[in-house]
Amino acid sequence: MDVEQACFEAGIKFGSLYHQFAGTPLSLESADSLERAIEESIENQPHCRSVTVEVQRDVLAAALEESTASYTELTGRFLEVEVVIEYEGIEVVTRMEMEDGYPLMVLESVRQ
Repeated sequence: MDVEQACFEAGIKFGSLYHQFAGTPLSLESADSLERAIEESIENQPHCRSVTVEVQRDVLAAALEESTASYTELTGRFLEVEVVIEYEGIEVVTRMEMEDGYPLMVLESVRQ
């Protein structure tokens, strides 16, 4: 049951991360601060040991080249994310992966 709860906690963190920040205005200039804001926000949640967020600047730059604006909206295609949960001695490592244009959480490992 603890393994299932640890995995559930990881899912909650990813849902919160994505749905809290999707649509946030994003530019090359704001990428650093947005990465830190997402990490620090999600790390506040219970059982969250670490969060790593990287904006894929090459993907962002390509999207901005096609736009008339100097920013775009944050979506999963711009992000690489890893979330590590620690619950009752169980470590769950997850990451985000795009599949058919949709961001999904992938369970990397579960260790006791």
